[in-house]
Amino acid sequence: MKNNPNSFLPLQGDYENLVVYKIARCIYAITYYFANTYLEKGDRTRDQMIQAARSGKQNIAEGSVDGSTSREMEIKLFNVARGSMHELKADYEDYLLCRGLCRWNRDDARAMQARRYCREHNRAEDYIEAVKKRTDETTANIVLTLLHQYDVLIVKLIEESKHHFLTEGGAKEEMSRARRQYRDGKR
Repeated sequence: MKNNPNSFLPLQGDYENLVVYKIARCIYAITYYFANTYLEKGDRTRDQMIQAARSGKQNIAEGSVDGSTSREMEIKLFNVARGSMHELKADYEDYLLCRGLCRWNRDDARAMQARRYCREHNRAEDYIEAVKKRTDETTANIVLTLLHQYDVLIVKLIEESKHHFLTEGGAKEEMSRARRQYRDGKR
């Protein structure tokens, strides 16, 4: 997205290139498959999981675009995205617990393999066919791995937004600064 160099509110919204957004797309795609495969129709958890995964993705998109006029809204929406993914994490952990399935610990060889794969793959297409060949336990643990990576990255994104707000201010401050510069340049 090209910005006018003289613009005081630069256009934002290049969220599709953010690694955290790409990971969110992976989480959503896997969760959609998982919920529709392993949870019964009518199970409230099924819809909740899909909605939480969707919210974790969509709020990054909305926050990225809204950030050009409201840094406050950007930070809030990124935090909503993070909260949604924590809700999803709890659902996957509950799924494993209630079915007597294994939640891989950090040192488990499967967990290390999943971390390596997830670090190198952030396209939803990389996961769709692969999870169809995996068990529900494995798929849930892969998503939990992705959710951990997502959380680390969304926290960094929130911190960058907070830093930008502290150093540059919000939209009103940017607009006032631009107006003063415009007036000073006309004299």
